[in-house]
Amino acid sequence: MFALADCNNFFVSCERVFHPDLNGRPVIVLSNNDGCAVARSNEAKALGIKMGDPYFKIRGIIEKYGVRVFSSNFALYGDMSARVQQVLRDFAPAVEQYSIDEAFLDLRGMTIPDPDAFAKRISAECRRLTAIPVSVGIAPTKTLAKIASKLCKQYPRLQGGCYMHRPQDIEKVLRRFPVADVWGIGRQSAKKLAGMQIATAWDYTRLPETSVRKLFALPGYRTWMELRGVPCIEFENYIEPKQSICVSRSFAKEISDCSQLCEQVANFAESAACKLRSQHSLALEMTAFAFTNRFKENAPQTFGSRMSVFPDGTADHRVLVSAAVAATRELFRPGYGYKKAGVVITRLEQEEDHVASLFGDSDQQARDARLSQSIDEINRFFGRGAVLFGVQGDGHIKMAREHQSPHYTTLWSDIPKASVK
Repeated sequence: MFALADCNNFFVSCERVFHPDLNGRPVIVLSNNDGCAVARSNEAKALGIKMGDPYFKIRGIIEKYGVRVFSSNFALYGDMSARVQQVLRDFAPAVEQYSIDEAFLDLRGMTIPDPDAFAKRISAECRRLTAIPVSVGIAPTKTLAKIASKLCKQYPRLQGGCYMHRPQDIEKVLRRFPVADVWGIGRQSAKKLAGMQIATAWDYTRLPETSVRKLFALPGYRTWMELRGVPCIEFENYIEPKQSICVSRSFAKEISDCSQLCEQVANFAESAACKLRSQHSLALEMTAFAFTNRFKENAPQTFGSRMSVFPDGTADHRVLVSAAVAATRELFRPGYGYKKAGVVITRLEQEEDHVASLFGDSDQQARDARLSQSIDEINRFFGRGAVLFGVQGDGHIKMAREHQSPHYTTLWSDIPKASVK
């Protein structure tokens, strides 16, 4: 058996932990630069606010119904996610984090007398220890467990936990579950199925095996088997290293000064270096880029990019930041307002697979690695940005965040204060 733990309206729930007065009220969280809605409370959904709705288009609804708006606070959300994951690890020998708000639990080999009560207990414990509402679905396959977790959100009487295993119960649910909402069914497959008059997950399971293999290849066949109760999607408690890393942002205001643009790109490169080291990878190539606002048709447009090559591979802050800044100075053109920039590392290799250069200074490389490790440890202990390079400025990426809440759990200065009278 597998379990899927899914945090309900996660970003909104994180904000409500520190604003309990918002329970029962419409709340939304915006994307970077306060662009569009990326999380909505059930009350906000009932008002007609859809995922991805641009902020400027829903201002009327927000003002009319008093919708509370928050800018994205990913430092807070990441920390709250880690706390939920820690609770989940107490219930299963292996946990696969699928996203910031979802995780699979491997229950195979465990003796669980009452799986339904077990699911409800996981949900209740997450709520007790983190204040985050979590829906837990248990089923014979990962795909069915994901559907079971969705049932918890639709039916409050399930008390956050659902065990779906009896064939008659699975059939009853799948007959009403839209095939387009099934995990593993992408947009193109959903369109193809709609043209075949396949509307529900149950309809999909009734297709002949040969048709599924021919029309939807191996991924579609695995989903078909999973819906029929046969586990086909492996449990992965090891995260494969990324084959490329991209860190980029749109700016709240256009940047026309070279030093300001270099400052932002330096922060992107520092972030990419941290990601490299977290997965024990080395960069062989990195491209820095920047471009203007293509939606301003009457404004002058430009796009520039420069590649840096590191034959010996590196994950050193200093090397990557220096290369990114040098590349940005090369591509910068005066008289243009840059709206977006970033760095992309397209060639990576694992540290264990790296073959050092015959003429390289191994002692210096070891010292550089220890320095990077020390910087990481300091930043982990004192908070991101405790150690910066001068070219990074204050270490903040310039974005519009007019409605951002404090970093309650990741900054000493933002820890909530309580007083007793």
